[in-house]
Amino acid sequence: MFELLKTSGNARRGRLTTVHGVIESPFFMNVATSAAIKGGISALDLADVKCPVMLCNTYHLHIRPSDELIRQMGGLHAFTKWQKPLLTDSGGFQVFSLAKLRRIKEEGVYFSSHVDGKKIFMGPEESMQIQSNLGSTIAMSFDECVESPAPYDYVKQSTERTTRWLLRCKTALDKLNASETTLNKNQLLFGINQGGIFKDLRISHMHEIAELDLPGYAIGGLAVGEPTETMYEVLDYIAPEMPVHKPRYLMGVGTPSNLIEAVARGIDMFDCVMPSRNARHGTVYTWQGVTHITNEKYKTDDRPIDTECDCPVCRNFSLAYLRHLFKAQEFLSGRLAVLHNLYFYNTLMERIRGAIEADDFPQFRAKYSLLLGQKR
Repeated sequence: MFELLKTSGNARRGRLTTVHGVIESPFFMNVATSAAIKGGISALDLADVKCPVMLCNTYHLHIRPSDELIRQMGGLHAFTKWQKPLLTDSGGFQVFSLAKLRRIKEEGVYFSSHVDGKKIFMGPEESMQIQSNLGSTIAMSFDECVESPAPYDYVKQSTERTTRWLLRCKTALDKLNASETTLNKNQLLFGINQGGIFKDLRISHMHEIAELDLPGYAIGGLAVGEPTETMYEVLDYIAPEMPVHKPRYLMGVGTPSNLIEAVARGIDMFDCVMPSRNARHGTVYTWQGVTHITNEKYKTDDRPIDTECDCPVCRNFSLAYLRHLFKAQEFLSGRLAVLHNLYFYNTLMERIRGAIEADDFPQFRAKYSLLLGQKR
């Protein structure tokens, strides 16, 4: 399912073949938490911004409209009209983000719904059933994402529990995939490496879950409060311990510079809400650095967001017009900025793939890693 086509140092150029299509790696997954990108972006829009994979949230879709309803509608692909690969996270991140609304037990996690306070239980089996109902291409294992910093003893216990949950996930999904009534009988299960910022826990956990020979592996529990350099240090020692011929997914990361630096350390897959969230507040990414559209200096600027960008927004609208939309609090402002940022991220990954193929990735990294984070 995954072919490693070329390397440049630790950077990898690959291809992941799935039941819903072929994905060229490294790649970025655009986050559609509740089956839509915030900012008024539909699945049809995603195709226009070169999105290879859409990512949806298991917990949120279980809350509303319910995974059972989505199954009745034919699964997420039919429900959203997205035709390409789709990944669902497991609900494990909500174990971290909804810390005040949950209790963790061996059997799973007890939540109070953030919507109406309704009591919810989710364990490995429930997470797999929900994701099977959604019919995603890739299902993520149910885990605990631990805050950073956290005590060593707690992280160790949590990581061991995550391994036990992974085994239960695998058993449950194998059974679901064998069922005649399952929407996607080829659903792939990715395991998640945990261990906080503790090297021994990270490496031992990676070795343990690699023995399961899963279709892919993710690195979870990073970008949750630790310094960026600490995240890079973890990637430096954990990526070499990951299976070579399986896709490697760094969850919840990040800035354009983060993507370049993580690719340089051997990562293949990424997701993050940052490009859409920042866009809705007027922050957009360009090949010359970061632009804040609402700045006074763009009041009469007739240039596009980025003269090097050929996205639909840059082909048609000026910075002055976009600034006006934000100042007037027009809904269109966020939509156009989100479209640009998603196009930029997907083009960035496209150029990274090209640089690896051309044996030019070190030069690409040297030119853009710092530049793309600078304010214009």
